[in-house]
Amino acid sequence: MIQRFFKQPFAAMVQGILVVLLVVSFAMITQQFSETIYRIGFLLLVASTFVQIVFGNLPPEANFKQSLKFTAIVFGIIAIVFGLGILLAPHLVNLGRR
Repeated sequence: MIQRFFKQPFAAMVQGILVVLLVVSFAMITQQFSETIYRIGFLLLVASTFVQIVFGNLPPEANFKQSLKFTAIVFGIIAIVFGLGILLAPHLVNLGRR
């Protein structure tokens, strides 16, 4: 079974790993014993969600090079959107106060 998993295209393997990471991070968040485990689970959930956004829109048969290129493009777009939000938020707040 493990050999069959590693014979899949790169994008399909990453999607499978991300599903497992999302479930593990959710379990880490729902536990009530350790705040440290909660924090690690939360960070893992945020990171794996961003990567899942990328690989969820990537064809499963994409190879490593195609996956890396698409990931860079999408993370660039996400960075631009966050950057614009940070830059524009104070100006939009001031417009609302007038």
